[in-house]
Amino acid sequence: MITRRFLLQSAAGAAAYSAQGFRVARAENAPGVTDTEIKIGQTIPYSGPASAFGVIGRTEAAYFKMINDQGGVNGRKINFISLDDAYSPPKTVEQVRRLVEQEHVAFLANTLGTAQNAAIRQYLNDNKVPQVFVQSGAPMFADPTHFPWTIPAIPSYQTEAHIYAKHILSTKPDAKIAVLYQNDDFGKGYLNGLRDVLGPDRAGMIVKEASYETSEPTVDSQVVTLQASGANVFIIAATPKFAAQAIRKSSDLDWAATRYLSYVSASVAAVLKPAGLEKSKGLISAPAGIDVTDPRWKDTPDMLAWKAFTDKYMSPTEFADALAAAGFTYGATIVQVLKQCGNDLSRENIMRQAANLKNFHAPLLWPGITINTSPTNYSPIRDLQPAIFNGANWEPVGELMSD
Repeated sequence: MITRRFLLQSAAGAAAYSAQGFRVARAENAPGVTDTEIKIGQTIPYSGPASAFGVIGRTEAAYFKMINDQGGVNGRKINFISLDDAYSPPKTVEQVRRLVEQEHVAFLANTLGTAQNAAIRQYLNDNKVPQVFVQSGAPMFADPTHFPWTIPAIPSYQTEAHIYAKHILSTKPDAKIAVLYQNDDFGKGYLNGLRDVLGPDRAGMIVKEASYETSEPTVDSQVVTLQASGANVFIIAATPKFAAQAIRKSSDLDWAATRYLSYVSASVAAVLKPAGLEKSKGLISAPAGIDVTDPRWKDTPDMLAWKAFTDKYMSPTEFADALAAAGFTYGATIVQVLKQCGNDLSRENIMRQAANLKNFHAPLLWPGITINTSPTNYSPIRDLQPAIFNGANWEPVGELMSD
């Protein structure tokens, strides 16, 4: 099983490796690369208000260990240095500077958080360090014109909100909508997406908005305020800790609203179980990945690979966690980029290949969803699968929806 201790040991080992004076690749534009290794950096919250996301980093570390056990990629082992930033942008900046200036990583992969990635984006672009597959759906990260060294991993939050708004208009055209959102570009992305589709003529359908700060202990008071608005639709644009609180509180209030949940918090293990499976019934979300707890997938090649992986490298807890499954998907996508790079692991070519993925079906994505990037379109996933939680699993509703 990959533990936090393993990740810290990996970082310490990387520092020791550098101290021994081993030469990096001959090319000046390929730091972090030798004939036998490529060094990849990451920041992610192993502590703090978004620590539930830490399992993504642990899963990626385990995935890369599996790849290394199989011989690595193009003859090179992956040295993955994943550091805790506690979901704090100043800490993210500190850790990223360490990764770039002291550890000399080849690139950053799957750094998590909207405010966190915004805090490091200019620095990485100024220094031409690939910021590959950012774990944020804020549209600002898919901007190849102004930030060509930054590319996201997940669907746009506005795309998801557009899909929810269209679903609301088709199923409840007289809806009164209340929105709980994190007070940053992550949460505001949902508000902007809703307003895009509703337009000025139907802007009044949003009857109440309430934001929260990640430093707050709970969002119970915000949910009470939103329920008092008389809204019959409740959109929860929140990270796992606060999403679980909002689900539980809205149920405890007997608020009979149709509830939409951000796909970043759709994990049955990390969010819905803590909130209460019964209290979570009827939630609507639009995840890009399959529900790994749903028995309908148990004999598919992806699920058999996932089961074999967690049996050997992780545990039954991670097997049932959608966030861990996301780490598996991200790890496979990074490896695909490295495979496409061949023996040219310059930063320029790493970025070039990250922006040239064609119909790549990473493991555990919904059937029909593929990853596509190009030099002019950095949005990797443009389809989502609406689903409703039936008390045990996410059950797909209708066809894939695109923006």
